[in-house]
Amino acid sequence: MASIPLIEEQVGEDFLLLNVENVGLSDEQFFELCSDNRELCLELTAQKELIIMTLPGAKTMRRNTALSTDLENWARQDGTGITFAHDTLFHLPNGAKRGPDASWVRNERWDTLTDEQQEKIPPFCPDFVVELMSPSDKRPVRFRMPQAKMNEYMANGAQLGWLIDPFNRKVYVLPSVLSQKISSHLNRD
Repeated sequence: MASIPLIEEQVGEDFLLLNVENVGLSDEQFFELCSDNRELCLELTAQKELIIMTLPGAKTMRRNTALSTDLENWARQDGTGITFAHDTLFHLPNGAKRGPDASWVRNERWDTLTDEQQEKIPPFCPDFVVELMSPSDKRPVRFRMPQAKMNEYMANGAQLGWLIDPFNRKVYVLPSVLSQKISSHLNRD
């Protein structure tokens, strides 16, 4: 089999993108792959590309911890949903298996899952997702990756998303596709 060199979009200092479409990873095999390689962050795109990422550095991990803690504190006070940290994967409606840096799910959605689904990869998109940019995301070719990931969450049912850029002190807020359609309709009238 001929070897095709990987391009910049497929390899970086902290990630590798592999096409596994013909491998046919089952949900169980993907879960086991993640369990066997806890020192890596693994995601699977809807196009059956396996994204292999190293764990974030200490400073980024500290930001993730603070973000998750703040979200958890809010969720406990609010009482209408539960939170998940950066290492929780979700099986999105488009077939992707993604792990936001922080997320929140309404209680009524979580409670519909079986115990087995709750222990593995929940089969839905969280209601609220947060992605926190890391130093490598500052490069233009890499900035497109978290943007595309956020758009994927929104297209798969997330109601609200935040893409946080701590380097430029910006937060990109993405409303759901439904709220964008409603807003667009209201602005026409």
